[in-house]
Amino acid sequence: MERSADPARISQADLAAMRHEYADAGLDVDGVPASPVLLWQEWLEAAQAAALAEVNAMVLSTVDAAGAPSSRMVLCKYADEAGFVFYTNYGSRKAAEIDANPNVSLLFPWHPLGRQVRVEGVASRVTREESAAYFSTRPRGAQIGAWASRQSSVIGSRADLEREVAATVERFGDGEVPLPEHWGGYRVRPSSVEFWQGRPDRLHDRLRYLRVDDGWRIERLSP
Repeated sequence: MERSADPARISQADLAAMRHEYADAGLDVDGVPASPVLLWQEWLEAAQAAALAEVNAMVLSTVDAAGAPSSRMVLCKYADEAGFVFYTNYGSRKAAEIDANPNVSLLFPWHPLGRQVRVEGVASRVTREESAAYFSTRPRGAQIGAWASRQSSVIGSRADLEREVAATVERFGDGEVPLPEHWGGYRVRPSSVEFWQGRPDRLHDRLRYLRVDDGWRIERLSP
């Protein structure tokens, strides 16, 4: 049976016509810090001040053995001159792809501010001591979940997962939940960091930091 058209649904023409005019606030090479992490921190603080949801959420993109990309949202838990850190199950799809090909990209999408930050770099595992220090700060429920979930594997039902959680709760009782062997962090050391600021008439500002031997080179990209 042919599906009837729903007038409430967004048409292709409506989608193509969607536009948003960006603010006049600009981004100039002479007015930014020498380090991309410092500018990223400024933008992160602005996103937090604007009460945006999940300001530390970033899109992590990896590639598989055949070169096919995949993306997902993760949370940036720490960032400094050494790179951007996130945590995951080392048995997950993302971890398997990173271990086979550590070249990744990150995207911070702060749309309400007309801003995004794109990071390209190489991911490597953080030390177990660093992972343990962070794991100890997680809520107990999240610690239990890290043990109970075989991330990215196929499960039969939600009930199966809940049974794993119950078994894990029983296993540790009221005691400390230790760091699992299969869980930890990755640090993405950036080779390129691009800051994108929306401007009127689609003439956006794009500044890219490129890593060089003595620090960073900043260049402006055409919108």
